[in-house]
Amino acid sequence: MFSTHAIGLALLVAAALGSFVLCVQLFCVWLHHRRLSHVTPESNPSRPLKSISILKPLCGVDDDLEANLECFATLDYPAYELLLGVKDTRDAAYPVAQAAVARWPHRVRLVVQQGEPGLNPKVNQLITLAAAARNELLLISDSNTRVEPDYLEEISHTFEDPRVGCMSHPISGVGDQTLGSLMDNLYQCTSAGAGQISAKLVAGQDLVVGKSMVLRRSVVDALDGFRDVANVLAEDFVIGQWVTRRMALRSVVARAPVYNVSQKKSVKTFFKRYVRWSIIHHTCIPTPLYLAQSILNPTPWALLGVMLSPSAQTLEAAGAVVGVKLMHDVAVFQMMRPGQRTRWVTVPAVLLKDMLLFAAWVNGLFARSVDWRGHSLRVMAGSRLVPPPSALPTPIPLPTPLAAAESENRGELLVG
Repeated sequence: MFSTHAIGLALLVAAALGSFVLCVQLFCVWLHHRRLSHVTPESNPSRPLKSISILKPLCGVDDDLEANLECFATLDYPAYELLLGVKDTRDAAYPVAQAAVARWPHRVRLVVQQGEPGLNPKVNQLITLAAAARNELLLISDSNTRVEPDYLEEISHTFEDPRVGCMSHPISGVGDQTLGSLMDNLYQCTSAGAGQISAKLVAGQDLVVGKSMVLRRSVVDALDGFRDVANVLAEDFVIGQWVTRRMALRSVVARAPVYNVSQKKSVKTFFKRYVRWSIIHHTCIPTPLYLAQSILNPTPWALLGVMLSPSAQTLEAAGAVVGVKLMHDVAVFQMMRPGQRTRWVTVPAVLLKDMLLFAAWVNGLFARSVDWRGHSLRVMAGSRLVPPPSALPTPIPLPTPLAAAESENRGELLVG
């Protein structure tokens, strides 16, 4: 079999390959940033604007929630509504939403969830919100986000193309005041957002992320008003696949980012979130691809390589890998957050983030259960959720034709 020396060298080669890919990604983000800085928002009063319904599910009070809602309620766009959803009136976000409705009564509506059709609490709210929405374009927007002033104009112009069925936005992260939030925003900028940008520029792939996702009403209707993804945890991934594969429409990534506002997360909260995310991600892609993606976090592999094959040369190679990763993350972090200060603590935060993400990735190789709002749920292929037997309600039998049709539709969606 292979010696530890050979394995160590192989890990260093893999880490070096990952560093090269990160250099390409850095160039893509730089190119995108350069193009973005030279683009001026379109201003054509005669150009018709599409009506948009913003669906914003709330659950608890996010960091600076009031300011987040104000950002969306005061967008300079004539044809939109903002629907705030809560599960029930006991939610801590309910009075915040009520205050927003009182402040902007002609723009904001409050919608309380009706029933609990599935295991995904976000989708449960979206089902009620979509039914209450009045417009053709439905924009799913997380409660912890803010956007640029021309956000809705770009959406409207993009959907002038009838071939577009879904639109998503690159993710950035702002507001960090704690180490946990700094690592969270680092991940959003350097992994999620940078990955969306580079996939589009290098491979022509538009990656759908549910933090900001726009759908035509016809797409939502095809999903039975989101009911077909009510028991799916990665609903954004499944919807993106449905749009392109089943409806033969395009999914596109926007030019401007959406900003994830993370201010006061703890390191523990950060780690638990990405432990859950790694499990979900692995259920959505083949294991070989999940393994290959790990080289985009090359620092742990380089350090393991040195441990298995210690020498001056391997230590030097590992140092180069770590240096490239630090350069990539700090540079991308700065470009994805124009006008934001980058503190010295960002450098050690990158290293800690990478170690924690590696641990979460290893766990995702084997684990298939996630803790979700006090319940342990098993995640199957396609991120389909299965509750523990004790949590299963007594099923209400459907008429035979309806039951057969629902089974066929759900199976087709998840297999695709």
